[in-house]
Amino acid sequence: MKKTPASGTALAGLALFTSLGTLVCCALPAALVAVGAGAVMAGLVTALPGLVTLSEHKDMVFTVAGMALAAAAVVRHMSRNAPCPVEPAQAAACTRLRRRGGQILALSAAVYAVGFFFAYVMVFLE
Repeated sequence: MKKTPASGTALAGLALFTSLGTLVCCALPAALVAVGAGAVMAGLVTALPGLVTLSEHKDMVFTVAGMALAAAAVVRHMSRNAPCPVEPAQAAACTRLRRRGGQILALSAAVYAVGFFFAYVMVFLE
């Protein structure tokens, strides 16, 4: 498989998508209940019944999100020294894409950490 900045950015996007699933699964319900918006949470569960299923399988959600995050980090690390094209416009696009992929990966890790905090750490703080 050819390691390109685009493949690293695509995996970082996948990691962000799966990390957002951890927020929907665990952080959103905990935050709503914590601020006293239990009625809003009940309305959400009524409107989106899949939210309960997602929350019931939070271990699998976090495992898949963690694997996507790890895969994105590995591909980013392996392609860190991959050459960019010589043409100035393409070289600038390549550099911009690498930077954007790093930003998306960092955002994904932060979102995953917030979801992890609400799903597993907050339980012990109550």
